[in-house]
Amino acid sequence: MPLDGISKARVADTTAALRQALTDDIIGPVALVSSFGAESVVLLHMVAQIDKATPVIFLDTEMLFPETLAYQRQISEELGLTDVRIISPDRTEVLTEDVDGILHLADTDACCDLRKTRPLEKALQGFGGWITGRKQFQNGQRAQLPLYEKDGARIKINPLAGWSAQDLKAYMDAHNLPRHPLVAQGYPSIGCMPCTTRVSAHEDPRAGRWRGTEKTECGIHFGPNGRVTREERAA
Repeated sequence: MPLDGISKARVADTTAALRQALTDDIIGPVALVSSFGAESVVLLHMVAQIDKATPVIFLDTEMLFPETLAYQRQISEELGLTDVRIISPDRTEVLTEDVDGILHLADTDACCDLRKTRPLEKALQGFGGWITGRKQFQNGQRAQLPLYEKDGARIKINPLAGWSAQDLKAYMDAHNLPRHPLVAQGYPSIGCMPCTTRVSAHEDPRAGRWRGTEKTECGIHFGPNGRVTREERAA
């Protein structure tokens, strides 16, 4: 299919990086971690073209939009992904730390740690690396995002780091990929229901995440953005 609006070389380079990550014995087993959010279908589609049996980790925080859960099922089926792992927070930990489901009102970092960071760390056991869909254009903290970065004992791969919003749209258009239904309703970045709001045309796409607070990341991604690293948290 013609890729109007995006460099074929960029797509080829990204595909090559993904293929290497998924077959490199030095890194070891690699999983794709996907939110099945606004732009996730691009990376999911590219991975499906390489190996539909690639492990895909989807964190169901139990606070997601119903539209996200439906979209996850739709995309998984349409792309023929055969190893989607739906990961939920530990039941005992939830009953101990957030039995009423309102922890996010008092401490968003603690809620993200309970419902995202800890479940992901458990899900990544046995993997030597993981693939993310982060892009440099998303906000200032991601502006210097590299293709590869060290994440504790693992390697984190960011194949779409250099892609623009226009690149993503062009790829989705070229392959006629289904959009997340909330994008058309003013949600260009989609997280959990309690912490995601609509975004106006003049705002940054991630302005609707944790609106009114200084928080910009859920805690899954650490490094030079000023957030604590896993090593520091464990100390």
